[in-house]
Amino acid sequence: MSTKRRLVIGMTGATGAVYTVRLLQVLQSCPDVETHLVISPSGVLNIKYELDIGRHDIQALADQVYSFRDVGATLASGSFPTAGMVVVPCSMRTLAAVAHGLSDNLITRAADVTLKERRRLVMMVRETPFNLAHLRNMTAVTEMGGIIFPPMPAFYLRPKSIDDIVDHTVMRVLELFDIQVPGERWDGSQKPS
Repeated sequence: MSTKRRLVIGMTGATGAVYTVRLLQVLQSCPDVETHLVISPSGVLNIKYELDIGRHDIQALADQVYSFRDVGATLASGSFPTAGMVVVPCSMRTLAAVAHGLSDNLITRAADVTLKERRRLVMMVRETPFNLAHLRNMTAVTEMGGIIFPPMPAFYLRPKSIDDIVDHTVMRVLELFDIQVPGERWDGSQKPS
C-alpha cells in the first residue's frame, strides 16, 4: 500500500484548464502526494482550446490516469483511501450530477464516493452569472460536506500576472487538504503604498 497521500483530480469541460495544469505541476514537487487524474471529453476539448496542448501533456503530470468511462476503476470504491478530490475546473453539469447523486462517469462517481466516505471534496465551479439551479446545486453539495471554491482572484496581493493569480488560487485549494506549498499569503499587514 502506498504511504503517499492520494489526491483525486477531476478535470471537466468548464473554462480554466490552466488551474488543472498548475495544480498538477505544483503537486509534482510534493513527494508525499500521489495524483490520480480523470479528464472528461469536454475537458480534453478545453485543453486544446485554452492551452493549445494535448491531453497527454497534462496526463504526463499525474501519477495515475484513468478513463472517464471506467466506473469500475479503483477511484469508484470507498475502499481505495484518498485524501479527497478536487474537480478543477468544475462544469455546471458535473456540479448538478454530484448534487443529485448521478454517478454516470468516473468523475461523478469518484466525487460521490468522496462524499459518502466523508472525505474532502473541493469543486472549483466555473460559470457566471449563476442561475438559481447553479446556486441550489452548490447549496446541495455544501450540505453534503463538499466545498464550493470558485477560483476568484485575490487582488489585495497585487498580482503582476495571470500566473500569480493562478498560483495563489492553487495554493489556497491545496491548503484545504493540508498541503502546504510556497506562495505569497495575506497576513493583514500589507498596506497600499
